[in-house]
Amino acid sequence: MLKTFADQKYPGRLIAVEGLDGSGKSTQIHLLKRWLELQGLKVFFSEWNSSSLVKSATSKAKKRELLTPTTFSLIHATDFADRYERQLVPLIRAGYIVLCDRYIFTAFARDIVRGCPPEWVRGMYSFALLPDFTFFFKSKLEVSLQRILDNRPQLKYFEAGMDLDLSPDPYESFRIFQGRILDEYLAMSKEFNFTVIDANQGIEVQQSMVRELVAAKLDLAAFAQPKR
Repeated sequence: MLKTFADQKYPGRLIAVEGLDGSGKSTQIHLLKRWLELQGLKVFFSEWNSSSLVKSATSKAKKRELLTPTTFSLIHATDFADRYERQLVPLIRAGYIVLCDRYIFTAFARDIVRGCPPEWVRGMYSFALLPDFTFFFKSKLEVSLQRILDNRPQLKYFEAGMDLDLSPDPYESFRIFQGRILDEYLAMSKEFNFTVIDANQGIEVQQSMVRELVAAKLDLAAFAQPKR
């Protein structure tokens, strides 16, 4: 059975947020980060697909729509492995609270929906410990889509699942693709002990719940920055 960082006696902790595109999870984790920082705690933030080694290559390939499901999966696994070894594990060893905007569950959901074998996908990430706390922000597809469109005029090609030929209409493709991803997340929810947050609620309501749950689970004083 996969273990968490706490199970392995690491001094730090890892908190991950997962959810559909447009679920508001990124807003919530940034608010949580600011709240923890204001308490003088050791905090580090990392987001999906942000490794300096592969980020530019991924961006170029996405723009040219060159990624197959397999290459998509491999390049994201490479990105994650680089950040895991060079950022996440060292900082958790140093006693930090590490906040991750998406973790291995994103790959488990997206890659499987794109047709990659589940055992193969999970095998690529078998080196990674589980988060100590995983929030899943569950939103309605219509709410997620509207939030995305509120910030930009149109959907991105891969975000809408247009590479899967689900529908010629980007909005309908988004609904089908994200709906399938939602099904994968819900299937994983009990297996990986997700804490499900109703992402259709107001931002302040959600954040209040997140802070309350984090404070109840972690001894926050243990992560205080050393006094100079």
